[in-house]
Amino acid sequence: MKYDFKQIEAKWQDRWEESGIFHASDDFSKPKFYGLIEFPYPSGAGMHVGHIKAYSGLEVISRKRRMQGYNVLYPIGFDAFGLPTENYAIKTGTHPRQVTDKNIERFTGQLKRVGFSFDWTRTVDTTEESYYKWTQWIFLKMFENGLVFRDTALVNYCPSCKVVLSNEDSQGGKCDICHSDIVQKSKDVWYLRITKYADKLLSGLDSVDYLPNIKMQQVNWIGKSTGAFVNFKLSVADEKLRIYTTRPDTLFGVTFMVMAPEHPLLEKYADRIANYADVVNYREECAKKTEFERTQLVKDKTGVKIEGIAAINPINGKEIPIFISDYVMMGYGTGAIMAVPAHDDRDYDFAKKFGIDIIEVIKGGDISKAAYTESGEMVNSDFLNGYTDKATSIAAMIKYLEEKGIGEEGVQFKMKDWAFNRQRYWGEPIPIVHCEKCGMVAVPYEELPLRLPNVTEFAPGEGGESPLAKIEEYVNCKCPKCGGAAKRETDTMPQWAGSSWYFLRYIDPHNSEAIAAPQKLNYWMPVDWYNGGMEHVTRHMIYSRFWHKFLYDIGVVNTEEPYAKRTAQGLILGPDGDKMSKSKGNVVDPNDTVDEYGADVLRVYILFMGDYASAAPWSESSVRGCKRFIERVAELPSLVKGSGVTPQLESKFHKTVKKVSQDIEELKFNTAIAAMMSLVNDIEAHGSITSDELMTFVRLLCPFAPHICEEMWEQNGGSGFCSLAPWPEYDEAKTVDATVEIAVQINGKMRSVILVPAKAEKDEAIAIAKMDEKIIAAIEGKNIVKEIYVPGRIVNIVVR
Repeated sequence: MKYDFKQIEAKWQDRWEESGIFHASDDFSKPKFYGLIEFPYPSGAGMHVGHIKAYSGLEVISRKRRMQGYNVLYPIGFDAFGLPTENYAIKTGTHPRQVTDKNIERFTGQLKRVGFSFDWTRTVDTTEESYYKWTQWIFLKMFENGLVFRDTALVNYCPSCKVVLSNEDSQGGKCDICHSDIVQKSKDVWYLRITKYADKLLSGLDSVDYLPNIKMQQVNWIGKSTGAFVNFKLSVADEKLRIYTTRPDTLFGVTFMVMAPEHPLLEKYADRIANYADVVNYREECAKKTEFERTQLVKDKTGVKIEGIAAINPINGKEIPIFISDYVMMGYGTGAIMAVPAHDDRDYDFAKKFGIDIIEVIKGGDISKAAYTESGEMVNSDFLNGYTDKATSIAAMIKYLEEKGIGEEGVQFKMKDWAFNRQRYWGEPIPIVHCEKCGMVAVPYEELPLRLPNVTEFAPGEGGESPLAKIEEYVNCKCPKCGGAAKRETDTMPQWAGSSWYFLRYIDPHNSEAIAAPQKLNYWMPVDWYNGGMEHVTRHMIYSRFWHKFLYDIGVVNTEEPYAKRTAQGLILGPDGDKMSKSKGNVVDPNDTVDEYGADVLRVYILFMGDYASAAPWSESSVRGCKRFIERVAELPSLVKGSGVTPQLESKFHKTVKKVSQDIEELKFNTAIAAMMSLVNDIEAHGSITSDELMTFVRLLCPFAPHICEEMWEQNGGSGFCSLAPWPEYDEAKTVDATVEIAVQINGKMRSVILVPAKAEKDEAIAIAKMDEKIIAAIEGKNIVKEIYVPGRIVNIVVR
């Protein structure tokens, strides 16, 4: 068959679109499969090969499911709010709406060129008013249920983007968007109380099929710890300093305390602190540092001892000094810590620098040289002395704290409440009105969506205020509750908002009355299989699981968890083995590959280049190898002779169908393709194939290379679309070879290889071996001492 990929691929892409064969049906009587990918951010750069790999895994799964008779929902959309588009709009003077529409159009064309089987009738765009109406609706439901609050806090602020960032968006002290250094700034911040769902987010992991490392990353991100809250009396008034510790068993070793430089008790007792000017100066220095800089373990220890106020260790009554230091943050725990320098590296370094006592309470190390952080026998600890089990020691101390009324058992989480606002234009408006009389008031549901005003100036103010704050006709409004003068909230939501529920909108994307109709949610949810990058298994996945669990609690959705299964793909590296980047000049444009080799070659190569979950470098020579494979497949019709089964190939066909079927489910796409390549080798070596066998092979390859398979299916008399033809089946009995090759040894040295029946008994196998010419020569004139047969593997004849 002539393989003109440009003509063939355009032909079948048009046919698929015209026929709508990839449109999911709301026929609830069919078994369903909902495959979900992370919808792309439509950047101006267009798609890269990483997008192709990310979508190709579930593309093959979804195509296989259709051929297995499932009603498949495999949708696509665009996560289009965000800073990159807005920054480009500011730079070029183009409205973000225009930029977004142009980028989505480009992405759509690229995705269709590769032949992805998405249901394009369900496409969503998070920036469309009909979509973000429901993002605002969910926000207001959270507001109603006490999961939204506003607070003044030190925040991570990017001076370049002029925007507040969550801890998750500023890891390493760098802005996720522009990679500039973050500074600390005091601002009013909107928060979502995700911590209220911390336990549910943890327990929910027991009921889902996520990769082990995905579960572990989420567990670590949430960071649940059990310990105790302890109250330390201060030497002023009737004041207490409350701390949380996971090691209450070490309380006898506490020799000092450290407070965050921003702790409110410092201002409260400023007149009692003799060196308050030093405290203020140090606080100002800390404000210049990012949270990342402040909490680094390997850095010089700095701090100021508070003169005039001390703490009392509640266990032994000893007075201990209080310091302020940058490594203690108000946003973590209680804003103060107890320090046990003998058994904590950071406390040890701090104590050594400031000449503070170091008291051993766990035997086993040499505290004159370093902190001892392992387990051991409790010493210098009164009623705990002699304890060797940490859990028992902790339980005994907590019991003591509770009996004395100086503390209690407690739980803390590393995950903090979600900072949920941006001081930018291109985001969902927060539907809250500020009224002097009524406070914060929700925009009525019937007034949603609260639309972004159409403006020409998108740049945020120098102080970091939202550009919406400059639009008086937008800001000034009436209070929905009392009718008095009020002002709209001018911050917008972060980009994570729209992606926290998009999988629900695919189910009923044109519904103007609800997120989705209940009967459709009941049918399609949960998502059966979600695949994406490892970089999104914490922030995005935890945020979206939080939103979904909330919607479940208020009766909007039918499942506690949104995703039944989550897998991940590895990166595609540049040809040089490094991560692709424009600066390195090693970025591969998928359009170039499609232009030169065709979409089927690109699709096959992306999945053949290595283990799907691992990183692999791009190889142009391997791309050409996949091109040769597709060309050999196109020539198979010339080998067709008759129908039915080719006896010499029958077992190979059944083995290949079995392997490809199983490998697809295990994301072992590279070995599935290798099995089909091996089958083509055997077909060519034999010299012929039946028409029935050809059609079996074409169906097997179709999820990987659908264009060439559709063409071969049609040209060889297949009815309808190959993409909807039944998935090939195998007979387990025929996957076992009728004969097997085994080695024949004489006195332990291999002399020949013979074919024996797969189920041959010892006598039969040895008889066949003795008929082999090489073996006849080797044993002639010798006495046979012993005959050994290892079924299916080896015959060994011992002679003298």
